[in-house]
Amino acid sequence: MTRTTPPRPLDVTSAFPELRPLARRAVRLHPRRGRPTRFESSVGGPLLWPANEDWPVCTAAHDGWEKPVSLEDLRSRRALLEQAWLRPRPPGQNLLSAEEAAHLAALEEGHAEHAGPNALLPVAQLYLRDVPGLTGPAGADVLQVLWCPLDHVETSMPAVHLVWRTAADVVDPLDVPPEPVDVDRDGSYVPEPCAVHPEIVTEYPSPLELPAELANRLHEWSSTANCHYQYELSVAPGWKVGGWAPWSFCDPWPMHCTDCGAELQPLLTISSDEWDGGNESWIPLEDRTPHPGPVGLREPSNPPMVLIGRGYNMQIYRCPKSPEHSVLANMQ
Repeated sequence: MTRTTPPRPLDVTSAFPELRPLARRAVRLHPRRGRPTRFESSVGGPLLWPANEDWPVCTAAHDGWEKPVSLEDLRSRRALLEQAWLRPRPPGQNLLSAEEAAHLAALEEGHAEHAGPNALLPVAQLYLRDVPGLTGPAGADVLQVLWCPLDHVETSMPAVHLVWRTAADVVDPLDVPPEPVDVDRDGSYVPEPCAVHPEIVTEYPSPLELPAELANRLHEWSSTANCHYQYELSVAPGWKVGGWAPWSFCDPWPMHCTDCGAELQPLLTISSDEWDGGNESWIPLEDRTPHPGPVGLREPSNPPMVLIGRGYNMQIYRCPKSPEHSVLANMQ
């Protein structure tokens, strides 16, 4: 099913023509519950991976402020809660029985972090045929994103690993990839399988990336136009490719390629939700009618069930000079 972003409430460039040259194309991915195969673009789905190629692992230092859990226990926890949220429940009845609550506590107890390498977990697979404007190294037609599903000491985020490959070169795909022995306790970095529904939208910079004089005028105009520039007219929320950065709790800072010094550009935004109470105008038309029954554990605004920090975004930046140069991940 396609997803359609409603037109913006106002044409901001009519009031501020100086924004027109700053327009950028972004591709909203709109991940939704699905059963994608390794031959399709997805979030949290299987990867088209050669059987004779080593699966990447993480050996970096993790932020051990909370015990990790096993992937099996996390999946059992989600299945238990999904079943509980979907079944009929009269008013006043607890969500879980006493037996279920005890089982849930055992699943959430966690264990000591393993000392060895931690296998990475698939986050996204994007075939270039599905994402307009996405380009990679010569001959590559698919981008694969993996990460270590734990907070890391240097970033307080998962450690990201990107792979560009040519799908036709994978003649003997890996059927059962390795899985991490440790994932974060809440499962914030374990995406549920989702199909994607790419859609092109136009974005403008966050006020934090504009000259102060223009940002101030936009703020004053927003108050009289009854339309908030930052949340309704500039940067689209949710998972997306390209576009502008969703700067929020931190100010923009210079980001340059460590290989050549070029200014980095946004590649992929991994989001904690596609909408909230402040940016509901971005809700796709197809998602505006509430589901008639219980929706289960997965919120309609966050089908992948990914949570970055306290509900922020992870944005992955790449070098415009070469897709083979180092990438940078930042929380915004």
